[in-house]
Amino acid sequence: MDKKKKIIVSGTAGAAALVLAILSVTTLKKDKGTVPTFSDYTEAVTTTTAPVGLPDGWENDIAYSPEVSGLSGRARSLMRLNPDICGWIRIHGTQVDYPITKDPGEVSKDNKFYGGEDYKPNWFYLDHDLDKSYKEAGTIYMDYRDNFGADESEQSENLLLYGHDMLNGSMMGSLRNYRLDYDFYNGSPFIELSSNYRDYDYVIFAFLVTSGSYKDTDFHYWNMEELDDKETFDGYVERCVKNCPIDMGIDVQYGDKLVTLSTCYGAEGNYRFIVVGRRLREGEVAGDLSSVKHTEEYIKAHQPTTEASETSTEAAAQ
Repeated sequence: MDKKKKIIVSGTAGAAALVLAILSVTTLKKDKGTVPTFSDYTEAVTTTTAPVGLPDGWENDIAYSPEVSGLSGRARSLMRLNPDICGWIRIHGTQVDYPITKDPGEVSKDNKFYGGEDYKPNWFYLDHDLDKSYKEAGTIYMDYRDNFGADESEQSENLLLYGHDMLNGSMMGSLRNYRLDYDFYNGSPFIELSSNYRDYDYVIFAFLVTSGSYKDTDFHYWNMEELDDKETFDGYVERCVKNCPIDMGIDVQYGDKLVTLSTCYGAEGNYRFIVVGRRLREGEVAGDLSSVKHTEEYIKAHQPTTEASETSTEAAAQ
């Protein structure tokens, strides 16, 4: 994406503090004024309070002008419920099969739909459902700085999606299967991600545990949506692959579109579990991992030796 068209968050120190707050907060308890950490909800019981509901005429108070041309039928239907809905995500073999909302970003303090003065960017859908009623499990949502529109040349190089690690496996809870059983990847290596305009498929090339605290790591993945230059892109990919516990060998090159799924990890400490994928290229087929381009190093490492091949051939002949 052209840097001139980015949404720039001004003030380095202020932005750092804001990001830390965004990643740490699960829900804002207005009555006590406390802010629990994201990890507090890792093993939360998925009960909900009675929905608050929307006031009459809510849709008239939201400034939204959708681009009708090119919108999918599903998108038109969902956006009647909530114009913040920006797509759908599905991962075969997991419970991940949900609409995606996009955080509205900066809103006026008197905006009653996003909490007024209590609203902070990337907070609202941590504990709100698609109809904007309160819900502990929240909604899977996209970072407000991301672009996932109809024009692919304007889309962010790396889409950031957030969701809770719920004990019952809902939201992004079932992603834990990747780290608990490495063989799980072989059965679920693809991510289906749809915008409001078209469907895309991604292949997972890394998953890893990392710190969610700004001061505790220099790997601020949550700030790496716009990977405009090769050095930045390669640095992000290399960091993800290096810290992945298994070698998937997926070829990832500058120019590929990425998606990063972020959820909490563990009941203690401010850690995150992230799953990273790249968009399939022409000729690659979702559901067929053998059609996906792998690195030369991976191919060589997994080729049978000549001796092993001859032995196998002889055994088959006998």
